[in-house]
Amino acid sequence: MDIEALRDLGEQIEGALPQSVTDVAVAYGELSVTVHAEQILPVLTYLRDDSNCRFRQLIDLTAVDYPDRAARFDVVYHLLSIHQNQRIRVKVTIAEDVLVPSAVGLFPAANWFEREVFDMFGIRFADHPDLRRILTDYGFSGHPLRKDFPVTGFVQVRYDDEQKRVVNEPVKLTQEFRSFDFLSPWEAAEYLLPGDEKAGTADDAKKNEKA
Repeated sequence: MDIEALRDLGEQIEGALPQSVTDVAVAYGELSVTVHAEQILPVLTYLRDDSNCRFRQLIDLTAVDYPDRAARFDVVYHLLSIHQNQRIRVKVTIAEDVLVPSAVGLFPAANWFEREVFDMFGIRFADHPDLRRILTDYGFSGHPLRKDFPVTGFVQVRYDDEQKRVVNEPVKLTQEFRSFDFLSPWEAAEYLLPGDEKAGTADDAKKNEKA
């Protein structure tokens, strides 16, 4: 896509929605528009219906977690205009407890996308018709794509032969977490690993070669 055309489109959107748009940027051949969360529906409506835009397909809706920020999450919308052969990225930045207006009324495809974002990140969408988990199991605790979610998770699922059913239970590790040296044990470590004493010394090895 022509960079100048993207810049022109960004200026048009910013000029038409000055109270909604906080930033417009063109990078790596893509146009990104950042808007206020409470204004996401008017912005999406404009992008869908304006004759110079006609972004009528919601390709994806996802989120990004920045746990060190006060406004922790970015909710990201990717739209496609077949008529203009253009793509656009729309972002809203929100704190953890902020509700985002649901886009299901504008783009029916947002239904499962928003459920996935809720399931994976814990972000809630106001007025969503059926906001419940979509990927994790019933009774699942936590949101797996948050940066502070533990690698091992909170619970594990297994089949209990005595109860004859699948059960959820707290994660049990067969061993404690270990601190690894990460230096090569064959070249850099200054200590013997268990079992290395059986290999003998370098002099012993040379004797064995001559024999």
